[in-house]
Amino acid sequence: MAAGERAEEPLAELSHYVVARPIYSEAGFQEENERRPPLPPTLRDRAQVACRCSRKRAFQIAKTFLPILEWLPNYRVKEWLLSDVISGVSTGLVATLQGLAYALLVAVPVGYGLYSAFFPILTYFFLGTSRHISVGPFPVVSLMVGSVVLSMAPDDNFLIDASNATGTNGTGTLIDTQSRDAQRVLIASTLTFLVGILQVIFGVLQIGFIVRYLADPLVRGFTTAAAFQVLVSQLKIVLNVSTKNYNGVLSIIYTLIETFERIGTTNIADLIAGLLTIFVCMVVKEINDRFKHKIPIPIPIEVIVTIVATGISYAADLEKKYNAGIVKSIPRGFLPPEPPDVSLFSQMIAASFSIAIVAYAIAVSVGKVYATKYDYAIDGNQEFIAFGFSNIFSGAFSCFVATTALSRTAVQESTGGKTQVAGIISAGIVLISIVALGKLLEPLQKSVLAAVVIANLKGMFMQVFDVPRLWRQNKVDAMIWVFTCVASIILGLDLGLLAGLLFGLLTVVLRVQFPSWGGFGNIPGTDIYKKVKDYKNVIEPEGVKILKFSSPIFYANIDGLKNSLKSTVGFDAVKVYNKRLKALRKIQKLIKKGKLKATKNGIISEPGVNNEAFETDDEPEDNEDLQVPTKEVEIQVDWNSELPVKVNIPKVPIHSLILDFGAVTFLDIVAVRSIKTIIREFERIDVRVYFASYQDNLISQLERSAFFDDIVRKDIFFLTVHDAVLYIRNQMMYSDNHDPILEKISLMQESKEPIEFTEMNRPDDELDVQEEAMRRLAS
Repeated sequence: MAAGERAEEPLAELSHYVVARPIYSEAGFQEENERRPPLPPTLRDRAQVACRCSRKRAFQIAKTFLPILEWLPNYRVKEWLLSDVISGVSTGLVATLQGLAYALLVAVPVGYGLYSAFFPILTYFFLGTSRHISVGPFPVVSLMVGSVVLSMAPDDNFLIDASNATGTNGTGTLIDTQSRDAQRVLIASTLTFLVGILQVIFGVLQIGFIVRYLADPLVRGFTTAAAFQVLVSQLKIVLNVSTKNYNGVLSIIYTLIETFERIGTTNIADLIAGLLTIFVCMVVKEINDRFKHKIPIPIPIEVIVTIVATGISYAADLEKKYNAGIVKSIPRGFLPPEPPDVSLFSQMIAASFSIAIVAYAIAVSVGKVYATKYDYAIDGNQEFIAFGFSNIFSGAFSCFVATTALSRTAVQESTGGKTQVAGIISAGIVLISIVALGKLLEPLQKSVLAAVVIANLKGMFMQVFDVPRLWRQNKVDAMIWVFTCVASIILGLDLGLLAGLLFGLLTVVLRVQFPSWGGFGNIPGTDIYKKVKDYKNVIEPEGVKILKFSSPIFYANIDGLKNSLKSTVGFDAVKVYNKRLKALRKIQKLIKKGKLKATKNGIISEPGVNNEAFETDDEPEDNEDLQVPTKEVEIQVDWNSELPVKVNIPKVPIHSLILDFGAVTFLDIVAVRSIKTIIREFERIDVRVYFASYQDNLISQLERSAFFDDIVRKDIFFLTVHDAVLYIRNQMMYSDNHDPILEKISLMQESKEPIEFTEMNRPDDELDVQEEAMRRLAS
């Protein structure tokens, strides 16, 4: 038992702590601890640091711009090479099929999807900082590129007279598909080039932080909306229904309406192939997810389905017998590089900006997941540069914008990929498809590729279940998710993203403009202060109100601070002061009339004189020259007692106000001036204002703003709320016995001119009129 008691003693000691120290105001703390003012580095110092050069620094800079120099020398060939080879082959097969499928979203011939799955990897291998992401097309970004392509090169721009077309005998109009496809490829590659330029500029300017404004609820709502857009765009391919290419506001609605209006022309062969592909792919993907711990390599179902579908289409000759839509032609080899059409930049600059940000945000979000999992860091600004150069390089080879695909990256990681060596090997598999296997895929039905795209949207559609969880956790985040999703579906992806971003920023502004605040009290026997409304045992110090304002204070929420002050103390300091001025004016008037007499003990009625002190407020003032005995008297007015005039003066039950600024990170110049005005408003009614728990940078900011003077000094600033409370108690303990609310007033009874008083709803910063009146009445 004794041993047990000895074991409990240290625990009991550790559960309490006792601190004995002086009560610190800011001035006292600075004096005792010899504050050193911060010395900002000079321009020369900054230049010396920036221009310092050594062999080690040069190599470090080189590794920053070429991250391959960091990880390739440390590559473990025996441990990692086999895993990277297996991962690269698996990822390459998936990338080949996804490249073909996502080309449909861009509205370019499917063969260009293979180029987009190959070229971006080559540059990212040298410049990227993520070891696991698979670089290439992504459905959301591809759809955004496709919307630009369709808006700039619609079918209506390429209509020709059928009688002039070679190989046709009919009349009417036809679409010049060759010219149309060539123009669309040029637009897509030019857009890719411009996106790359913007991404490089963002990286060089070190503004990778811009992606932080794309909150996770915003991104997930946006990608869910994009999944709906992709589904609708691929639905007409699965049905093989011909519709117009709509773009912009309500385009998804128009596409759905026209698709169902023409659903009677559905090609049954394409529909069956598409539905079977979706069903098989989703079932096998579910098996891969559920048994991923038992299956060493995920089943490449897209590859298997594509091979089977190609064989069936070739053997059954579906194009001729059932008029099925097939790929038809995939170019072999590479096209020579071509420069972008610079004249198109002005028409696509706005869209390229949003595409550059979205592509980067998706890639960095996925990269951070795997970087955290495998304990390494990715550089956001370098990722901008890496993807920028990848898009510039691939744009010259007729590719469309690259980022990363979630499903493809998951395959690369789950099959054992360790580094971007797996990415290079996957590019090699795509290269084989471009050079040798493209001809074999020509009988493949487009509906199968569209079905592969739809099957890969499952993860994005499942994000809909985020909404109930977000609503329980944070309703504002749930609103951002829903608003961004709905806006992106209705307005289109570019305007929807902008609307979601603005809505997200608006919620931040509103939360800062209307922050939480509350009156605080003390837990007896401790230095802990909590909200009075939240705890039963919290006690407010007598005569003291404590307000905590949990937000930076600036021009937009300064009125919120003033309103919270009124609610906390229970009165308006300006109105109290104006009411007191009104009462003093009436008292002076009655004294001059002889109806009241001012003595050292207060105000009394003259004996034998009818007391008409309780006159109404609306009685007209009399400026008659009254004969009043010439004698200066000193009187006391207790503002909390009943006065001999009919003026309703609010009671002021406090003598001190403490503002807890522990959550205030900055003040602007409007806030500084307003706070100084607040101090003087309360000082005029004998309420002292103190500040506590502020951050050190606020003191420096107040000093730069000329906040401190002979009236507002640093000794009203305290390190903690408890310091301020103890200081106030000490002041009250040694003060005189008279009520601190009492005000001494000197009246010159021989004065024959009325004293001017001015009532104000909002005093100016200096409060000159009121102070002058009080000085003329004060002793």
